[in-house]
Amino acid sequence: MSAGQRGGLLRRHRDFRLLWCGETTGKYGASVTSVAMPLVAVSTLDANAFQVGLLSASAWAPWLLIGLPAGAWIDRMRRRPVMLAAAAVSCVLFALVPLAAWAGRLSLGLLLAVALLGGTAAVFFQTAYSAYLPGLLDPADQAEGNAALHGSASAAQIAGLGSAGLIAQAAGTVNAMAANAATFLVSLLCLARIRHREPRPTPARRALTAEVADGLRLVGRDRWLRAFTLYGAATNLALMGYQSIQFLFLVRTLGMAPGTVGALIAVTGAGGVVGALAARRTAAALGTARAALLFALPVPSLALLMPLATGGAGVALFAIGGFGVTAGIVAVNILKSGFQQRWCPPALLGRLTASGAFLTYGAVPLGALLGGWLGTVTDLRTAMFVTTAAVPLAGLLLLFSPLRHVRDLPTRPAATATPAPLDAERAER
Repeated sequence: MSAGQRGGLLRRHRDFRLLWCGETTGKYGASVTSVAMPLVAVSTLDANAFQVGLLSASAWAPWLLIGLPAGAWIDRMRRRPVMLAAAAVSCVLFALVPLAAWAGRLSLGLLLAVALLGGTAAVFFQTAYSAYLPGLLDPADQAEGNAALHGSASAAQIAGLGSAGLIAQAAGTVNAMAANAATFLVSLLCLARIRHREPRPTPARRALTAEVADGLRLVGRDRWLRAFTLYGAATNLALMGYQSIQFLFLVRTLGMAPGTVGALIAVTGAGGVVGALAARRTAAALGTARAALLFALPVPSLALLMPLATGGAGVALFAIGGFGVTAGIVAVNILKSGFQQRWCPPALLGRLTASGAFLTYGAVPLGALLGGWLGTVTDLRTAMFVTTAAVPLAGLLLLFSPLRHVRDLPTRPAATATPAPLDAERAER
């Protein structure tokens, strides 16, 4: 069966199927937690808007603290053992929340600590995972693999967001956190069964700081990578700005119950499935660069409908706006992932991933704090207006970049695109 046939890769590639199952399960658990943890803070610990924003910021702050050296470390070792260790640590951490609640020791401080340490594990897992995939798949299969992973992640997000509210209503918000611990256990078992073994990395011959600088230079000097990185940072700043307060907005401003909130957020997550399905087809029809611009600017403009939502039928405005945002972001991520895997030498993917993530994911805690601050100094609806308006504005960074001059993203790096130290390393390999 050819790589281009639908579902072919999942049927014929056992190791990718295991990676896909583990990653999809993990995304489901993470989605449950993204609803359950703020609900625990709001409904059980009576947290205010700034504290909820701080909780979201804690989960992403490790990208700012250790994101850069993590990429260089991971390029010096096999990626799969890193993923196994990160999944095991995450499983233990998220199991602590329901255990602490049952023992009567749950506090906002504990939630913040779990969010911070879980975010640290996520830095290592995500960086290793992004660098591991190109070694697992042949180049001809990578586009299908990216689409399958992003599409299933969006589907898992829908299921996780929807079921989180139901679990919270049926068993309590704290008990919903146990779902994430269980999914990390499943992810751990799937990763352990993968047969593919990576070659031993070439021993490092340069200082860690020099390798970190390589990744930053690669992102900073390459106009294509720079454009995507700046867009990702601006998008995440706006995205987390409204996501950090959307639960408060829906519960306290619109008066929705936790189960209904989960179902509504699941509807917005359905946009990710549509975006994953549409990305490759739109790119084939319009070109990869033009498709990225379409999904980065016009589609997320629907975010402007979200703060207009009211109770009753008016909540549909929130669903439509969130659907458009998710569809656009997932589609751009698929196109960006395929581009980076073709554009960057495999030995440098860890550093590229970490350097880009330092800026893009580093904007997440800043956005969460910004959203929490806006929700404190003004009313929640006004804060939603400000933060959602910034989502389509981020797309202007791609519009005023080299993407607007070409139909397709390049597939081979130009000789001048890579800094001198990286050229030397590429030649050695």
